[in-house]
Amino acid sequence: MIAKDDYIIVLDFLAHGKPNDRRAEAVAQGIGDKFFNLLEVAIKDGITVKAKDRVYVGDEKREQVKYIRGRINYGELTNFAKGMVEEIISEIVSKDEKRFVDFFNKAQPLTTRMHSLELLPGIGKRHLWDILNARRNNPFESFKDLQTRITMLPEPKRMIVRRIIDELEDKDRHRLFVSSGLV
Repeated sequence: MIAKDDYIIVLDFLAHGKPNDRRAEAVAQGIGDKFFNLLEVAIKDGITVKAKDRVYVGDEKREQVKYIRGRINYGELTNFAKGMVEEIISEIVSKDEKRFVDFFNKAQPLTTRMHSLELLPGIGKRHLWDILNARRNNPFESFKDLQTRITMLPEPKRMIVRRIIDELEDKDRHRLFVSSGLV
């Protein structure tokens, strides 16, 4: 089951569509604000959106979107959209910090040899055990709390953002944050 986003954050707007499209229609490329689905949507005539706009793509009446053209993979993003990905994911992670801090509080082992926390760049066995022991005493409250309590830990928010980008680029079969599989 693929998790659907109700809103996307626009990464790029192409007023006349992509150069190789059969018909010229306004198109936006965006990223879901919950499950990080990459979508391409047709924008209604006479409407303009810009990068960072939050656009409704759910099942109810859509104000700006004519229809969803489909899910796309990272390689299909325009260069401008690729340039916006990190900044927008960083903003999404900041706005929903509790959700991502809870990942540190609740993450479980994937196998007997691998913990899901180890999929984050910068976390090896030592940091893993430090995090597991610290969260046993009391849960982490914020990224700042995490960094304060775990010595020498790289910036947690940056690790999450990097992991999400790696998942979008399909660098690992494991999915922690990005909805898996193309439709």
